[in-house]
Amino acid sequence: MSALDEAKRIVYNDRQAMYGDPLPSARRTAMMWSAVLGIEVTPQQVIMCMIMMKVSREIGGHHHDHIVDIAGYAENLHLIEEALAKERDA
Repeated sequence: MSALDEAKRIVYNDRQAMYGDPLPSARRTAMMWSAVLGIEVTPQQVIMCMIMMKVSREIGGHHHDHIVDIAGYAENLHLIEEALAKERDA
């Protein structure tokens, strides 16, 4: 199974069942990071930083799950952007 296929399966099945939509979690994380860093952090920035963490780990040594996680976070970023667009349009 490709990393993209595996990530899609995880995002839309395993993680969806465990955590629900990614926007509420990314918002909570953004609020916490904002408090720690003293600057405003957006949900999108949270996801991009998580991708960068996985890129850093991959640079340190290849593991298939790093690539799967990068793809999964990218899909979560897409879902967050869609949800935010719906909120703006409402």
